[in-house]
Amino acid sequence: MLLYLFITCLSFLFFKTLPLKPLPPWACEMRLLSPWFWKELSFFSISKLTKKSFSIFFLSPFPSKMSLKRKPLSLSAKVENVEEEDTPEMSVLDLPELVLECILERLPPDALFRMTGVCTSLRERCRSDHLWEKHMKQKWGSVIGPAAYREWQWHIASKTDLVDVKQGKQKGLMRILSLGWPFSWIRSRVDDHSQQRCSLPADSIMSWYLALETGRFWFPAQVYNRENGHVGFMLSCYDAEISYDPRTDTFQARYPPHGRRAVAIENGVPWERLRAPPIETPPHDLHMSDCLNELQPGDHIEIQWRRNKEFPYGWWYGVVGHLESCDGNENYCLCHNSDTVVLEFNQYTHGSRWRCTNISRRDHREEGNEADGFYGGIRKLRTKEEISTWKRLWPTEVLE
Repeated sequence: MLLYLFITCLSFLFFKTLPLKPLPPWACEMRLLSPWFWKELSFFSISKLTKKSFSIFFLSPFPSKMSLKRKPLSLSAKVENVEEEDTPEMSVLDLPELVLECILERLPPDALFRMTGVCTSLRERCRSDHLWEKHMKQKWGSVIGPAAYREWQWHIASKTDLVDVKQGKQKGLMRILSLGWPFSWIRSRVDDHSQQRCSLPADSIMSWYLALETGRFWFPAQVYNRENGHVGFMLSCYDAEISYDPRTDTFQARYPPHGRRAVAIENGVPWERLRAPPIETPPHDLHMSDCLNELQPGDHIEIQWRRNKEFPYGWWYGVVGHLESCDGNENYCLCHNSDTVVLEFNQYTHGSRWRCTNISRRDHREEGNEADGFYGGIRKLRTKEEISTWKRLWPTEVLE
């Protein structure tokens, strides 16, 4: 009798001290689960859990004397507590905001990417556009232009449409599954799965950088001396779609077809042979020249040229020369007042049909024929960087 009374009182005191919490929201939905769910719970797992709980609550040894007073700490324990309080553990997140920002700004791209996996707070910081914008300009600024940015926006939009279609299919599947399973349970699983796969915003600069770095994104650019410096393309620059190869730190280029020729592919294109398109003129359209009235001898130019009407334009380097009637004396030169502009391509030998051509300053459009090709729009080179790039690519031998 006394043993029964002792166990009853002890159980009452134990359960009374437990804090009472409201049931979780999923508890009210457990009764909606189909009988197939309960078959998955084996009798062995239930009995094992019951046995473990009984041993914890009733068979665990209790202290012989229970006291409400705390035992005094020993001297060594007090010293250890004082040392722990004097030297608390410090995290990177405990640094001032400005200091942490300066550290993240100095990290290279690979280290900044690894920092996103440390914790949630650092993940959000390390994905900031202002951190990746600097890396984007440093590595990709010379080959990325407005055309590449538009291509990336179109790429994002196409991926978003594909995700919407997949989500529509998932919603249809959820309607079918919800007939036998709680809707909130299915929705939480689908949402968790979508959050894991779409954790990185598609429109972030970090996402764009990773797409470029891994070579998964093809974008428009221009290639100097195409097809490994083929003699027929020396000192020219053609539009292409390029993709980065991180293993070799070079690019793969796909050129549009020329007439009946198939798409030409070139591998191993180095960085120094690439540039972002300086103007927004498509390769098959004539560029409207806006510099004809200011051209004078000695100016460096690029001019569109193509073999025939089916070919796309390429940009070819040249300089403005003097008329035959001018001796080249700067004090008496009047070539800049003439309606005719002489263009020289000094990479070709004297007497070559590619050495020189004349264009009209007033009404210049596309000029040429099927034998010599067609000359299109002109743009004047205004920076030393553009001029030095062309001179660096100058051929070692004079072309015929």
